[in-house]
Amino acid sequence: MAELRPYECILRESRTAAVREAGEYFAGGGWLHETLRRLATRLEEERIVYALVGGMALGEYGYVRMTDDMNVLVTLQGLDRFHERCTRRGYVATHPGARDSVRDTASGVRITFLVAGEFPGDGKPKPVAFPDPLAAAEEIDGLKVLCLPRLVELKLASGMSAPHRLRDLADVQELIKARRLDAAFAAELDASVRERYLDLERAVATALPGPE
Repeated sequence: MAELRPYECILRESRTAAVREAGEYFAGGGWLHETLRRLATRLEEERIVYALVGGMALGEYGYVRMTDDMNVLVTLQGLDRFHERCTRRGYVATHPGARDSVRDTASGVRITFLVAGEFPGDGKPKPVAFPDPLAAAEEIDGLKVLCLPRLVELKLASGMSAPHRLRDLADVQELIKARRLDAAFAAELDASVRERYLDLERAVATALPGPE
């Protein structure tokens, strides 16, 4: 089998490929969206409950930004079933022994699995944990996507606990803009992240021009 080239390396090595792929991505196409549709179909076929999270989930809620991988929430049982049914059948581990990170063999796109019950950001126990995708997903355009309150909650908990995850806080700020979220939305979030959400919401409200 030919060596699998990682998708993110292809983008870095060729400006032309990166520009072309970005254009297709923002139009709802390209390798990332093809990989996502292929994965969603496979998970449904294998009866593995999932929810899309991360950068591609943001796009489903109106904030589209380029990314070079995808993040999918599953249960531990679902992850075990994925490896039993799918690994080496269209997907390979990113490195020997990897369980939470695979590549689509057709595109080279990296897929990271997040497991229900584990913790975002620094991985340490905290009030916000990855939820059961069965209870926390909603269907958008045929995809199972983590519902907006839980997505915002996870982004906040991640950005607040891990200095290298500050982009998660910026993502929340962009979601506030895209969805026109207000202070009342804080009531749908865990108490441990509400104040940070309100800080971001106030910053957005201050920066946006008022009605004429």
